[in-house]
Amino acid sequence: MKLHFLSLIAAIFVGAVFAGQSYAQVTANQADAVIQKAVQNLGGDKYLKVTSQVGHGRFSLMKDGTVVSFQTFIDVIVFPDKERTEFKGGGVKSIQTNAGNTGWTFDGDAELVKVQGAKQVDDFKRGIRTSLDNLLRGNWKDEAKLTYVGKRQASLGKRNDVIRLTYKDGLAVEFEFAADTGLPAKAIFTHVTPDGEEIKEEDRYAQFVDVNGIRSAFIIDRFTNGSHASRINYESIEHNKSIPDAIFVKPANPKELKKDLKIQ
Repeated sequence: MKLHFLSLIAAIFVGAVFAGQSYAQVTANQADAVIQKAVQNLGGDKYLKVTSQVGHGRFSLMKDGTVVSFQTFIDVIVFPDKERTEFKGGGVKSIQTNAGNTGWTFDGDAELVKVQGAKQVDDFKRGIRTSLDNLLRGNWKDEAKLTYVGKRQASLGKRNDVIRLTYKDGLAVEFEFAADTGLPAKAIFTHVTPDGEEIKEEDRYAQFVDVNGIRSAFIIDRFTNGSHASRINYESIEHNKSIPDAIFVKPANPKELKKDLKIQ
């Protein structure tokens, strides 16, 4: 009787393990289906084969639903982990550049180039890990687990499919996609400041524009702890241009950075 009881317990345990594995696989498959639908709606193979992106537009700081200040920008990305963004406002230029584990900034007012500290580099890396492109192009694989959360109310008569990417270090990002069109709608995550304050960030994607068969969100609104903090409004986006590695290298002479960045 005792042996039979132990065998029964073992069978229940094994069954629970397999059931758990089966459920995990089902949710992963559901999440993958959401991603595949989004990729197809953004351009399919054309989207997946993008190696670089050059965007021009306007970056605005928001308060109480209105623009309080803005700067024009040119943003150059070489996927998966190189980016240089130049801002210009009031005749003053500032630059933030990252490449993998390194980065530097340029203060046009002081004509000073500084090496980024560990926090700035970590912020950049978190930005990559929580980005839509990182999710859809699968650069998170071997670093995170993908699950399907379910459907969430979006607006009147509209629902979003929600998937979650959970990294090994605990960072979790929820992505929402319109259930009908499959287009990306939101990315939501929280992080903790060095002072221990928990911050909730939410990016909302809008105004998808087709550029040579690849659709991109031309408006990205950032909400911080529920308040509208900023807006990225692209005026143009180009893909797969040849980007010289030299633009990501910290210059020896800050005066070189006064010239406008031109990508042929």
